[in-house]
Amino acid sequence: VRAQGDTYQVVADVSQFEPPDIVVTTSNCHVAIQAEKVAEDGTICDTFTHKCQLPEDTDPLSVSCILTETGTLVITARRR
Repeated sequence: VRAQGDTYQVVADVSQFEPPDIVVTTSNCHVAIQAEKVAEDGTICDTFTHKCQLPEDTDPLSVSCILTETGTLVITARRR
């Protein structure tokens, strides 16, 4: 988690996954990123999991994320 001005930022490289394969959840100042790539035969061939705790002065209602064209997931949250 990096502080940049009045926001916190979490960055993850998920370029090997398609957007529908990526799930981001937040709960109690925790952010979880989960992604699974499923092969044509139904087996899971690649996974990604990352969990981190946001600082206590994070506004939990301000958490948002953007997936860039290069496959970088950027999660931002405002500081109170």
